[in-house]
Amino acid sequence: MHKTTLEQWSLLESVVELGSFARTAEAMYRSQSSVSYNLAQLQARLGVTLLTIEGRKAALTPAGRLLLDQAKPLLAAFHALETRAAGLHNGVRGSLDLVVDTVFPRERLFAILRKFQQRYPATQVRLTEVLESDPQAVTASQEADVLVLTRREERVGRGEWLMNVDFVAVAHRDHPLHQLASAKVDDALSRYPQIRIAGRESEQAARESRTPEQWTFSTADAAIEAVMYQVGYGWLPEARIAAQLAAGTLKRLPLVHGARRATPLHLIVKEAMSPPDEQVATLLALFKTNREG
Repeated sequence: MHKTTLEQWSLLESVVELGSFARTAEAMYRSQSSVSYNLAQLQARLGVTLLTIEGRKAALTPAGRLLLDQAKPLLAAFHALETRAAGLHNGVRGSLDLVVDTVFPRERLFAILRKFQQRYPATQVRLTEVLESDPQAVTASQEADVLVLTRREERVGRGEWLMNVDFVAVAHRDHPLHQLASAKVDDALSRYPQIRIAGRESEQAARESRTPEQWTFSTADAAIEAVMYQVGYGWLPEARIAAQLAAGTLKRLPLVHGARRATPLHLIVKEAMSPPDEQVATLLALFKTNREG
């Protein structure tokens, strides 16, 4: 059997945070004598002095600080366990599968997920970023509860327009295209490789491109890195390269035609989930609240 209990470590943490046995007793609906007894037992069983009284305030000894720091992750994990169990008891789903196109702005995505987690700490979100041309995207989509994809129609359900992702033609600031007069850039594109994110354009559009040499990358991040390293130029998602544009590392190409392109994204919910449960409805609302365009 263990010498100490989670309750004792929790009381120790509370005494340190609140500064006294009396405040801890009030906050945790215990008698002050019960708090004192449990902490005395904790120290006796460990054979280590954890607390010292400085004036009227309880403070950790160096050994107490070291041991409490090790105990805190255990207390947090146990709290999460109880929170999840309470959620399951109250009918809160344990997990939610979300599939998002790789070009969706990540800053916005994680802001949405943070708000969702704060509201439903007992619900685990399983996020899969996909490139829709990838065969694995089909499997991920079939298992998803909510999807954000370019296609409005999906096998698992129907969607609504959510937002447009803007793509801008850019190249590294030292790329030869930026050394030309603006009027000559359009005609000069064919001399250099175009960096493409696979699946962003139809094959017909790719064949009709003014650039015969195209390098295709399977993720937006890889395409951005390729342009950053001057492998070529390309149309990249504006939100994902905002920092590079602001720093001047990447610069927009002054094209006469097609300097900007837009890809629509649609919000799709599993058709079998009609009407959606509370967690799914909340996630859908968060996506709609944070959309642009």
